Parts: sequence; C-alpha cells; structure tokens
Amino acid sequence: MTIEVVLLVASVVLGIVHIIIVSHLQSGQRGYRWTGSSREHSVAPLTGVAGRADRALRNYLETFPFFAAAILVVTVTNTHNWLTVWGAHFYFWGRIAYAILYRVDLPLARSLVWNIPTIGILMNVAGLFLK
Repeated sequence: MTIEVVLLVASVVLGIVHIIIVSHLQSGQRGYRWTGSSREHSVAPLTGVAGRADRALRNYLETFPFFAAAILVVTVTNTHNWLTVWGAHFYFWGRIAYAILYRVDLPLARSLVWNIPTIGILMNVAGLFLK
C-alpha cells in the first residue's frame, strides 16, 4: 500500500472522528432526547465549540471528495512521486491542524492553514503530469 493510500485511509478515519466529535458536542448542546428523535423540528444553530466543530466538519466534507478522487487517480495510474506523497501529507496533516484551529477559535490562523490541505490536493493533481 502506498503512502498516499495510507493517508487516504487515515483521512477516512479522521472524517469519522470528526462526525463522532460533532455528534457528542451536538448532543451535549441539544440533549440526547433531541439526538434520538426524528429531528423534524427546527432548532437553533449550534454555538461555541459545537458550532465551530460542526463547521469544521462541513468544510472537511467539502474537500474530502476531491482529495479521495485525486489519490484514487494517482493509485490507478500508478503515478507516485514526491508531489503526490507530499500532497497527501499536506492534506492529512493540514486537515488536522485546520480542525484544531477552528475548534480553539483562531480564525485568521485557521483561514491561512485552510490553504495547506487545498495545496495538497492540487499537488496530487499536478503530480499526475510529472510521470
């Protein structure tokens, strides 16, 4: 298994961890009765750490399909090079840093760090053309 695929699998686990964290924070804010309900009634938006964690998850879910697609194309075409390896690292570790910075409410740093995983995706796409 290539490092790119290992980091793709690690990113899947990271996504699941995101979901679990948001679920527990959401339940803590809205109550487990709401969590166990059909959720048909409108509720106020999440606030504080729960709201920030939820927004970080939404952002993760927006970028992950692009990363997964890039890694799958790299794998199918057997195009492994320094750009694809570093790009996969940039994505994975950048997403962790982004989530942490979002949860601790460091907006400018978070916005700057958002670029790291995005550049990682682009590095994998660019790496396809270096073979």
